Amino acid sequence: MAECHPVGFQWVMEAKARGARVIHVDPRFTRTSALADIHVPLRAGTDIAFLGGIVNHVLEHDKFFREYVVAYTNAPVILGEEFRDTEDLDGVFAGFDAGRRTYDNGAWQYEGMEVQAASGQREQEYRARTGGGESVARSGHGEAHGSGGAALGPGEPARDDTLTHPRCVLQVLRRHFARYTPEAVEQICGVPRDLFRTVCELLTDNSGRDRTTAFAYAVGWTQHTVGVQYIRTAAILQSLLGNIGRPGGGILALRGHASIQGSTDIPTLFNLLPGYLPMPHAHKQQSLDTYVGAEAARKGYWGNMGACLISLLKAYWGEAATAENDYCFDYLPRLTGSHSSYETVMAQLDGVCKGYFLMGENPAVGSAGARMQRLGMANLDWLVVRDFSLIESATWWRDGPEIRTGEMRTESIGTEVFFLPAAAHTEKDGSFTNTQRMLQWHHRAVEPPGDARSDLWFMYHLGRRIRQKLAGSADEMDRPVLDLTWDYPTHGPLAEPDAEAVLAEINGHAADGAPLASYQQLKDDGSTSCGCWIYCGVYADGVNQAARRKPGAEQSWVAPEWGWAWPANRRILYNRASADPQGRPWSERKALVWWDADRQRWTGHDVPDFSPAKAPDHVPPEGATADEALSGTDAFIMQADGRAWLYVPTGLVDGPLPAHYEPQDSPFPNLLYGRQRNPVRQLPAPHPDNSYHPSGDEPGSGVFPYVLTTYRLTEHHTAGGMSRWQPYLYELQPELFCEVSPELAAERGLAHRGWATVVTARGVIEARVLVTDRIAPLRVHGRTLHQIGLPYHWGPNGHSRGDAANELLHLSLDPNTHIQEAKALTCDIRPGRRPRGPGARQLVRDYRERAGITRSTGRGG
Repeated sequence: MAECHPVGFQWVMEAKARGARVIHVDPRFTRTSALADIHVPLRAGTDIAFLGGIVNHVLEHDKFFREYVVAYTNAPVILGEEFRDTEDLDGVFAGFDAGRRTYDNGAWQYEGMEVQAASGQREQEYRARTGGGESVARSGHGEAHGSGGAALGPGEPARDDTLTHPRCVLQVLRRHFARYTPEAVEQICGVPRDLFRTVCELLTDNSGRDRTTAFAYAVGWTQHTVGVQYIRTAAILQSLLGNIGRPGGGILALRGHASIQGSTDIPTLFNLLPGYLPMPHAHKQQSLDTYVGAEAARKGYWGNMGACLISLLKAYWGEAATAENDYCFDYLPRLTGSHSSYETVMAQLDGVCKGYFLMGENPAVGSAGARMQRLGMANLDWLVVRDFSLIESATWWRDGPEIRTGEMRTESIGTEVFFLPAAAHTEKDGSFTNTQRMLQWHHRAVEPPGDARSDLWFMYHLGRRIRQKLAGSADEMDRPVLDLTWDYPTHGPLAEPDAEAVLAEINGHAADGAPLASYQQLKDDGSTSCGCWIYCGVYADGVNQAARRKPGAEQSWVAPEWGWAWPANRRILYNRASADPQGRPWSERKALVWWDADRQRWTGHDVPDFSPAKAPDHVPPEGATADEALSGTDAFIMQADGRAWLYVPTGLVDGPLPAHYEPQDSPFPNLLYGRQRNPVRQLPAPHPDNSYHPSGDEPGSGVFPYVLTTYRLTEHHTAGGMSRWQPYLYELQPELFCEVSPELAAERGLAHRGWATVVTARGVIEARVLVTDRIAPLRVHGRTLHQIGLPYHWGPNGHSRGDAANELLHLSLDPNTHIQEAKALTCDIRPGRRPRGPGARQLVRDYRERAGITRSTGRGG
């Protein structure tokens, strides 16, 4: 966090100055470690074993916050008799289909009711539920994971508030995590058991009624084949300890770009509509009603999905969207499966994808399988690149690695490449949405130079010109473009669209054109429009709430008048959990919101998480739906049962509980289960440039004996497009390096500041050697493990140049999010510079042959 998110880390230091203890878990000793009270080095790719060991400690020693757990989680719920755990089936859950490498979650259900499939499984059940696809009344999709909630079936689940029933969730958790002992953590992660116990004690001692602990993570948790389950394990732990919805608690996803949170909110993801509404799937006979019926939960705030979606459709298509045409629901694109970045690369290689826009992205060096990215772009008809500088994704056709090896010739590449210079954030108006969901407005300081233009200018004028070309068309396929509301005011010599007008459209309007103040005003009758329901209120009263900058000394500690946080300017989500079931703060020290019995209203420091008049003892009337169906103690309002899920009966494609699996490439076998890897991880079709390594005890695994992890530096930014062209940053971090321990340097003959060659079955790179104690050897599985640290910012263009670390990565993805495994793989390292020209590819081929790698290597469970 100090290295990659230094602005946010200042507040960690503020907390430490007031007595907070800081624990840093990381394979490397970094700037964060230097400022932490405890640094815990561990083997990259083993965090579920580490966190699972803490969960086991909490349960074994009864350290969980019992009153919180009973009231606000699904710990008392009893599972059906059909459920079988990884403990019963040696590493898989009930419902595993080995042939299709998928789960049927029918055996994961609660006793007494059905939890209908949510965003992870609905598509898998589609054919069974609809008899082959003629109806979609109960179907949904498989590509909007986490959105929409889970639709609880009829009835109420069986419960045991004593938490003693052998099939209640808490007891299932006990059995599931029992094997995650301190000894297992030491063997798998390389964390000494005494150090591990210290972490457990610090965490549990700082959790409960009067104290809370926060977790902060970044892509070190997400970029794995089990990345979602990493965060799930943390959520289980924080829910058991009562650290969700309370001041000083929670799980913070650190965001590396200024508005990465905003780009998932609005979004730039293929599988979501703004506000995390699921994208429709390409089903037959799918109408607006059948979509909403399939996706909207009966209970909880997702029950209002119809109003959110129809208001979005009105924002898109205005007067053209009417009740008679389903508010132009048929204009929305449809998913036919995963269309993530890596599926797109495979489609390029297959000749299916013919054109590509790159905006603020540099896959030629910044994405996993960088070589495949370039080969894919070489198979396009056209490519548009918008960036600040001539990044590698704009010049690979003339100076990329494949040109140097002779595998591609510029004159033989048919791709027509267009480079359009982009404006920096200082050259345009707009908003940033950061880690805590807070929108902050920034104002243009100067006009963009030359031909540089903002993203808003580019998209608006591109749309305007396309609409001009289509004007008068009678083709119904053109109606979605022609009917768009595309009338934004512009200003200045460049005809820049008014960014605040776009913000106002996102906020939404009532039928009379007045700005909406809250998402609770959205209607499903077409009378409201709203471009993103969670942002509704950011332009309340016609005022840009994101532009507020009242000094902290002039307002409360929650700082509600600095920027604006979605939803409803609420600063802590699920804050009903900050009070006990009777509405009283768990402690005065941690008071946030509470029930005022005299006024019969919720009050406090933050905006309450549901209706301020809903009493703690409120029981919803029979037949109530959506938020009206939530009781006064249903703290987790986006869940269909109002509870935090320690166990996930539906919604994830790789299991209801986290389980430790080894990374795709690993030098060790899985000590906990017979299954080596996540059995439902996403593997693209076999490709020679996406070879996987033998792992564990498989023949050939010793050819790649070391664990490699990639990371970011403070001085450079992501794939380097913003930083490698800056002379000052070039002086600070001039070239690619690899961090190795003195022991590994001696073992491989590596000299400090000399050159090293790093090899995988996908590629070979060279880097300067940094011999350092910061990346110490670990004892894992009874033997010494060396790890190598490699920053990923470099490429051949700019002032600061070097090989791209992502040449070494494979495409093996988390099945829920389609995110690559970039933080744990295996490699070999040798002294000296890599070969040039054709010799570089020959070296990779030699390693493949030595390891016995085939097209099927590493594709088994």
